[in-house]
Amino acid sequence: MSHDAGFGTIGVSRDLCEALSAQGINEPFPIQTLTMPAALAGRDICGKAKTGSGKTLAFGIAAIETTKPATPRHPRALVLVPTRELAMQVAGVLSPLAAVRDLTVVTVYGGDSTRKQAAQLGRKSDIVVATPGRMIDFLERGEIYLDEVDLVVLDEADRMADMGFTPQVTWILRHLGDKHPQTMLFSATLDGDVDHIVKKYLIDPVHHEVESDQATVELMEHRFFRVHQMDKVNVATTIIDGADRCLIFVRTKRGADRVAADLRREGAKVGVIHGDLPQKNRSRAMADFGSGAIRALVATDVAARGLDVKGVDVVIHYDPAEDHKAYLHRSGRTARAGKTGVAVSLVLWDQERETEILQKRLGIAQPLVEVFSNDPRLKDLAAWDPATEMPPAPAEEATGTDGVAAPLVQPKPSASLRPRPGPARRRRRML
Repeated sequence: MSHDAGFGTIGVSRDLCEALSAQGINEPFPIQTLTMPAALAGRDICGKAKTGSGKTLAFGIAAIETTKPATPRHPRALVLVPTRELAMQVAGVLSPLAAVRDLTVVTVYGGDSTRKQAAQLGRKSDIVVATPGRMIDFLERGEIYLDEVDLVVLDEADRMADMGFTPQVTWILRHLGDKHPQTMLFSATLDGDVDHIVKKYLIDPVHHEVESDQATVELMEHRFFRVHQMDKVNVATTIIDGADRCLIFVRTKRGADRVAADLRREGAKVGVIHGDLPQKNRSRAMADFGSGAIRALVATDVAARGLDVKGVDVVIHYDPAEDHKAYLHRSGRTARAGKTGVAVSLVLWDQERETEILQKRLGIAQPLVEVFSNDPRLKDLAAWDPATEMPPAPAEEATGTDGVAAPLVQPKPSASLRPRPGPARRRRRML
């Protein structure tokens, strides 16, 4: 593609245009088109954009275009992100482009060897992608210095605020020295703590807002299923069986381990990621999920923040989302880049009122449909029509004496939920 087309029209240099084209990236996303000219001119940027809108390349290309080679432990560009998964993802996007300019991208996050990360900083650290906690740890230990930073990026600023990182972020920003580095902030919302950061640490920023067509509530299918506690695992297993790639959200780390174990007992190939797992386990799960070696991934909200895995066609809200923003973030892992996707909520009897409130807040009008795991429609959720009648079961299994097909009934509970035999019963078995 000619340099006079695509990214070249918004000021990107020929060598980076060619590197992008080699990856099949030829046309900029709206957030890139809007922010790139001002970013390349050195202006502060305040961008409101959802995950999946292309903001990683928006700030990444600008960082690579403007970053000069750095001395060890004195980076020239700093990108702060809320989670280690997002740090790895951002570094994965930037590293191939940075290599074109002989620049090195180093990641700094918790859960991995401090010695290894410190050694990387000591060799070459032009662009550092970091989580706030580990960055402060390294600053206090003298493993990194921010006196030569020319560009700071705050990615997923709203999530960092939600996770309680605002004090750490502001502490880091106050330790950048007397000069004001170019600052770029990207967030899905700009209220509360995010607004405070914008007003205090950005100077005359250029504001841009993009409503991504890849992660909006209007452009995906939504299903709300009333399920029985004893059949919930089986329902999820059936959905996974019909999906190409499924992401399952739970609220707690312990819950993630439990749900993954339950699904495996029912024959589903699933991985799990949460904050208590060693980084090598999380990386392996993400690699297996990305390659298709496993069909489903169980994740907590925090661990999955910012994940951009291609081909996720179903998101299951196994536990209810904490609020409407969490629902949108979770659901936004599917229906990306013009693809179709389905967000499924599994609702227990005592969660119905909570679900009703959530639907009103989101403006979603979908019926709450009772389902059981032997409902064949669960294997093709994209074609699901709640207005249609449930398909009849095979005549030899479910036809009554009057010749009328009986409705599907609740199957046996999953093995992990069946009552265990009591002491007396076990003694009889031994006899």
